[in-house]
Amino acid sequence: MKISMCSSRSTAGRRTSAAVALGAVLALTATACGDDGSGGGGDKGAEGSGKGKVVFWDNNGGIRTAVWKEIIADFEKANPDIDVEYVGIAATEYQSKVDTAIQGGGLPDVGGVGAAMLAGFSAQNALEPLDDRLTGSSLNGKLNKDMVESLKAAGGGDGTLYSVPTSANNGVLYYRTDLFDKAGLEAPTTWDAFYTAAEKLTNAGKNEFGYTIRGGSGSIAQALDAMYGQSGITSFWDAGKKKTTVNDPKNVEALEKYAALYKKATPAADVNNDFAKMVAQWDSGTIGMLNHNLGSYQDHVKALGVDKFRGIPQPVGASGKRVQVSNPVDGLGIFKSSKNKDAAWKFIEFATSPEQNSKFNESAGQVPSNTDAAKDDWIQKAEPTKLAADALNDGSTTIVQLPYYLPDWNTVSKADNEPNLQKVLLGKMSAKSFLDTMAEELNEAQAEWTEQMG
Repeated sequence: MKISMCSSRSTAGRRTSAAVALGAVLALTATACGDDGSGGGGDKGAEGSGKGKVVFWDNNGGIRTAVWKEIIADFEKANPDIDVEYVGIAATEYQSKVDTAIQGGGLPDVGGVGAAMLAGFSAQNALEPLDDRLTGSSLNGKLNKDMVESLKAAGGGDGTLYSVPTSANNGVLYYRTDLFDKAGLEAPTTWDAFYTAAEKLTNAGKNEFGYTIRGGSGSIAQALDAMYGQSGITSFWDAGKKKTTVNDPKNVEALEKYAALYKKATPAADVNNDFAKMVAQWDSGTIGMLNHNLGSYQDHVKALGVDKFRGIPQPVGASGKRVQVSNPVDGLGIFKSSKNKDAAWKFIEFATSPEQNSKFNESAGQVPSNTDAAKDDWIQKAEPTKLAADALNDGSTTIVQLPYYLPDWNTVSKADNEPNLQKVLLGKMSAKSFLDTMAEELNEAQAEWTEQMG
């Protein structure tokens, strides 16, 4: 195994339209890293001999380097005729690095390809379709169906699988069991129980609050989860896939109720809190509930111990069904320019096998994509992960697929509308106006994408 850690201060021009994502030259200034001589995004590559060198770019280098080194060592032991060259790239630099290589050459054979960046890469014709390989492999029928569907949906709407899922960082409702027991409250497994607890656990005069709401960076995804979870609407688009359901009257009503918690059952500082501040506030104070994901579980254990809190799936709605919006699923893809696709696939198949997928997700604290890996002992001991895995695997949860494939999705869901959501919390904008504005932008982006795809 050859290991190199790449770093760069490169920047990539933001794609602001579907037309840009589908072929306009990107404003890239970086030099590709880990160049193995392969071509750019349009290069057809070759199957190769199934032996020799495979270059792998990790999309979370540093954070996940140690576990990938273990997986690669196991793979090379099982496949002595294949040498994996590991290139660790920081998550914040990964997309621009790949975009640079798509335009200038030097793509790896295999790379991390999560839902959030998948559409941009596939639109540039950089990724190898994997449906047939998966169908003919030992992984067929062994991968979480919702994760596979999330990656298919994120690929651009053509139903093609360009990335094999490795994990999901599922949303979790954390709650303080000690505070709930003291107040005689039931676990917040339903939205009604959630709102009851938020009110009963609040005593602003003592700086005690039932909930901490996310009003700063990353707030839109959490608000959407609360909206669709309460409304029970199971699709982000109408039947014709032309208009979003985000401003459906049921979602408007749900957001009104959720936003009304601000300052009534939450700290005033929440309007500016991103996940780091929100998590730190919950860990150090007397706040009853927190919505985040599995990634903060260990922080809570360190701050509170294992006896003072639980992490459970999102509450169920009035229908008794749980509806959640999709969390970005991570995965592994083969770049079309690879000259050794057969060996690259062997590496992906090995890395997502039960033993290796379990090893990766135990390290990451996330839900395994391999359904056999999801049954392992470590998951049974990590209750939030176990419950999240069960909810994703037992059919009790409907996932609303967010349109990660839209080139404007990040702009719409962050820069354009996070300030507006803050206005809703502060009572300066109605929930309906906020959602109507967001819906108009989404419908326009969807129409533009549909036109380009057609």
